[in-house]
Amino acid sequence: MNIVFDHVSKKIGKKTVIDDVSFNIKSNTITGLKGVNGSGKTMIMRLISGLIYATSGKVLIDNKELGKELSFPESIGIMLENPAFLNGYSGYDNLRILADIQSKINEERICEVMKLVGLEEGGKKKYKKFSLGMKQRLGIAAAIMEKPDILLLDEPTNSLDESGVEMVKKIVNNEKSRGATVVISCHDAEILESLSDEIIEIYDGKVTRVYTPNKIE
Repeated sequence: MNIVFDHVSKKIGKKTVIDDVSFNIKSNTITGLKGVNGSGKTMIMRLISGLIYATSGKVLIDNKELGKELSFPESIGIMLENPAFLNGYSGYDNLRILADIQSKINEERICEVMKLVGLEEGGKKKYKKFSLGMKQRLGIAAAIMEKPDILLLDEPTNSLDESGVEMVKKIVNNEKSRGATVVISCHDAEILESLSDEIIEIYDGKVTRVYTPNKIE
């Protein structure tokens, strides 16, 4: 899925949060969004997902304009900010409830994804008893479980230990290998540069630089 921002601006109230932004995210790549808190990274992900629409300019998904030809991308997995689930249900049951909306995947796939994110032993534990790291892992599982064409991960390494960070790296690379277009933000510049084919640097709602990183293996 190719993603194009064509002179996109977004106003919330009187505040311009995205200011005349243009870039092209190529299909089947990993693109990193780099910037300080409040720079506009999450807003760009919201615009890609169709959770909000541009005030001016166009967001195109495979040449179809969001808000006009598309309400939202047809195949997308999202983890934005802090993932939230139903406290009284187990990790597995939370994923099953989400999966039932579109009925694209079966129980076997849910179990497979829980294993991928390291939650196979927490499948029966209620979400309210999850640690912050477990909650983060479940959010990643929910984003990838239906094998989406577009995957948006906003700070996926938050609250994760070293093994969790390695898990994120493996999943992101596997999703690209599978054919997904991945957009990721991360405070750790070293992790972001090691994963990304291209990095879009954002400051105060504007794109300040687009560059190909020197990969740190």
